[in-house]
Amino acid sequence: MAGYKEPGFQERVAAAARARDRAIEKLRSRPAVDEAELARRAAAAAAHEAAAAERRATARAEREAAVAAEAERLRAAAEAEAEAQRAATEAAEEAKLAAEAERKAARDARYAARKKRKN
Repeated sequence: MAGYKEPGFQERVAAAARARDRAIEKLRSRPAVDEAELARRAAAAAAHEAAAAERRATARAEREAAVAAEAERLRAAAEAEAEAQRAATEAAEEAKLAAEAERKAARDARYAARKKRKN
């Protein structure tokens, strides 16, 4: 019974050359793609790319619209907050003026009572 014989360098080179020749022959034996098929594939690829570009543009426009809507919502919320702050400030100022008017009225009443007692 013969054991496994390691192929020599010349045998490996010859096997590689045969494999290369078979691969080249396989490529040469393929039928050539006709020009109409190439044009159809190119048109399909161009149409696919145009559709993808349209989808990207639509998605970008939607994102920009969403960002603009969010910015508008934040601006409106900030404006409402500022208006509420302004109203609260005005109410506090009016309350302060009313309290001051009450103190003045009370002071004037005390003054009038004192004058009345003196007379």
